[in-house]
Amino acid sequence: MRIVVTGATGLLGNNVVRSALSKGIDVIALSRTAGTSRSLAGLPIEVAVADIANWESVRDGVKGPIDAVIHCAAHIHIGWTESEKSQRINELGTQNALQLAADHGCRCIHVSTVNTLAIGTADHIAEEDSPGDGQIPCTYVLSKRAAERKARDAIEQGADVVIVYPGFMLGPWDWKPSSGRMICDLATGAPPAAPSGGCSVCDPRDVANAILSAIDRAPRGGRYILGGENWTYLQLWREISRRLGVRQPWIIMGSAVGFVVGRAGDIWGNLLGSEPVVNSAAIAMSAQFHWYSSERAVAQLGYSIRPASESLETAIAWLREYGYLPSEGAEARKSGG
Repeated sequence: MRIVVTGATGLLGNNVVRSALSKGIDVIALSRTAGTSRSLAGLPIEVAVADIANWESVRDGVKGPIDAVIHCAAHIHIGWTESEKSQRINELGTQNALQLAADHGCRCIHVSTVNTLAIGTADHIAEEDSPGDGQIPCTYVLSKRAAERKARDAIEQGADVVIVYPGFMLGPWDWKPSSGRMICDLATGAPPAAPSGGCSVCDPRDVANAILSAIDRAPRGGRYILGGENWTYLQLWREISRRLGVRQPWIIMGSAVGFVVGRAGDIWGNLLGSEPVVNSAAIAMSAQFHWYSSERAVAQLGYSIRPASESLETAIAWLREYGYLPSEGAEARKSGG
């Protein structure tokens, strides 16, 4: 089997590449920075340097027959700005990935996000077809929904497409880092109050294995949540802080405090001309319970969910090994231990 992985240098894409290689699958890694990225260094793969939003470069970058396109590439910005960039990469990039699969007569697995689905609550865990919405209409949500519409339109027109919805992934090979940035930001100690919502903590290795399983096992048009353990952010931040040996949060952030913090981020971003990570969209999203059920993927794809604590420990160990976090010895010396 020979597959194309878009976004091969990102957290999920890199895990898909490595998982595929371990299964004896030939990989073409497609990324704008694939040719120079250390995330792919030494791997026995074909490299296609291409801009996913540019059809000609995608078309010309992939030579020979392929059996599947795994579309992981995305621009992730939780905020109100960067709309044009997000739409170009997420929507147009998806269109090009779908076209690549269609031209080669193969399946495309489109990686969406649980942020395109109806949100869960503390009392009700959402599924793929749960009614309602509730998502914050920020740049990321809107652009990923536009991308998913491309995938759904292709399915309606007879294309062989499967859609997957990963939760909040924590694990190894987070080169940028993406979700691992939360761990890095907490390395000096958490603020007293954690966000009041929660997320579905999953491991990119498990998500990657389910995606590869979907190449053969999923029906055309199948849709699968690939989540994990549903934790509050207070629990997640405490677990991260405890493992890092730093100050833990002890309360949840109230709505009034969240409003002030979010607005302050917006104002600061306007002054700087660049939206910070802490902004009103990010604060609003972190107050929601993005809790989901992965039962369909478990039943149909053999999706295996490892404990969130294991994923967290692996993520921290990986970030330390590759220099994103200080070593345990350095942390102990800094704290006087």
